[in-house]
Amino acid sequence: MIPSRPVLTQILCIVGPTASGKSSRAVAEALNRDGEVISVDSRQVYRGLDIGTEKITPEEMRGIPHHLLDILEARENYSAGDFVLDATRLIEEISVRRKLPILVGGTHFYFDALLHGLPRGMDANPALRQELEKLPTEELYARVRSADARRAGKLDPLNRRRLIRALEIITAKGAVPMRTSNDDTPYEVEWTVIDPPREELRARIDARLQNALSRGLVEEVRRVREEVGDVRLNELGLEYRIIGEYLRNERVENSLLPALSAKLWQYARRQKAWLRKLRDERVIAEAASHQDRN
Repeated sequence: MIPSRPVLTQILCIVGPTASGKSSRAVAEALNRDGEVISVDSRQVYRGLDIGTEKITPEEMRGIPHHLLDILEARENYSAGDFVLDATRLIEEISVRRKLPILVGGTHFYFDALLHGLPRGMDANPALRQELEKLPTEELYARVRSADARRAGKLDPLNRRRLIRALEIITAKGAVPMRTSNDDTPYEVEWTVIDPPREELRARIDARLQNALSRGLVEEVRRVREEVGDVRLNELGLEYRIIGEYLRNERVENSLLPALSAKLWQYARRQKAWLRKLRDERVIAEAASHQDRN
C-alpha cells in the first residue's frame, strides 16, 4: 500500500528585485485571496527605518495585516534564524485562521533559510571576525564570491554579519556546506516572480530614490545615526551607509543620487541573478515531478 502524501501548508511567496512593486502586489493578492502578509526583509523589522527601506505605509496596506515590520529597535540584531522561527510561527497562526500566508520581500537568503534550512553550525573565530570587521561590505562580499560563488549567490550582499559568518565557515571548511534538501518542507509553495526589464527597473529605482530624498531620507538617516552610531549605521544597508558618509562630510550632497542609484542597481542585478536561479530550480523540480508521475 502506497502511503498517503502528507497535507502541506500552502504559502504564496512573492519575490523580485528592489523597486519592482512586490509590496503592492502582495496587498492585491491578500485582498483577492483572503491572505495576510509576512515581510521577508532583513531591515524592515527595525523601527525608524521607513524611507530608506521603502516600508509600506498603513494607508498602502489597505487593511491587510502585515507581520514582521517594526518589531525591533535599530540597535538590536535580527538573524536569519530569528526570521525562520518567527515566520514558521506566523505561517501556522495565519493558516489556523484559514487565511493564506503571503511572504514578500527582497531578502532572498531568508526565503532560502525558511524553505531549505540554515547551514550547519560551527564555532566562531573571534580573531578572524576582528580582522574582517575592518573591511568594507563590498570587500566582504567580493571575498565570499571569490571563494564560494554558490554561497555568495544566496546571501544579501549588504548583510555584514552574514558575510562575515560565511567567511568564517569558508576559512574553516573551504566552502559553506550544502544545506539539506527541501523535500521535507511542510509548505506547498506558490511563487510569484516580479522581474521588470532592465530599463524599466533602472527607471523605477531612480524615481524611487528621488522620491525618498524629497520625503526626508537624509533626515531619517541623521536621526538613526544619532541613535545607533556610525558602525551600526553602516550595517543597515547602502542607503544608510552612503548618506552617513555625507553626514560625516566624506562626500558632497550632489553625489548622493548618482552613488545610491549605482549601488542599488548593482544590488538589483544580484537579485535578478537569484531570480534566474530560482526559475532554473523550479524548471528542474517540475521536470522531475513530471517524470515521477510517469
